[in-house]
Amino acid sequence: MAQRPLLYSFRRCPYAMRARMSIVRMKYQVEHREVILRDRPTHMMEISPKGTVPVLLLEDGTVIEESLEIMQHVLNWTLSEDEQHWISRNDDEFKFHLDRYKYPNRYEGINEIEQRSAASSYLRDLNVHLESESPFSEALSDALFPFVRQFANHNRDWFDAQDWNNIHSWLAYNLDSEAFKACMKKHKQWHEGDDALFFPSM
Repeated sequence: MAQRPLLYSFRRCPYAMRARMSIVRMKYQVEHREVILRDRPTHMMEISPKGTVPVLLLEDGTVIEESLEIMQHVLNWTLSEDEQHWISRNDDEFKFHLDRYKYPNRYEGINEIEQRSAASSYLRDLNVHLESESPFSEALSDALFPFVRQFANHNRDWFDAQDWNNIHSWLAYNLDSEAFKACMKKHKQWHEGDDALFFPSM
């Protein structure tokens, strides 16, 4: 039985980022195992055969293998209807076009610019909402911004040139936070037999 919850993660994956952000926020210490997705550890595949990260193994043997469910567990977070709306748009609509914008060669008959335009529909709505009097909770921001970061980094000059001042400010605030810096600390790939590495460091 694990002494602490065990997290399999990949540093650059936005799903893993959102899970790690909740772990950092709550100082919810886990044993952290950094994986390379082309070289998945045997134990990770045994507890979560779908082979994606993040995966959280609790002390009682429970396996949580969806990033949002990890956030909800760590934060004791029950989503409001509005939060569920934004997460659904992010994880379904936006992520669909983001993947095809960033990796057009992985899909047949995909036009990168068309996919960027389709993804931008979500971002325009997000930009408007960020100006409203109903600000996102910290948890919801953490669930969303890693994906906007990924979109922005694909063509930063184009992204910065868009008239999305609210998104630019919101994203910069999150990326400059101490929590995100802790979330993105680099760890070497974990191998069987390595000493336990605990995250976040206390």
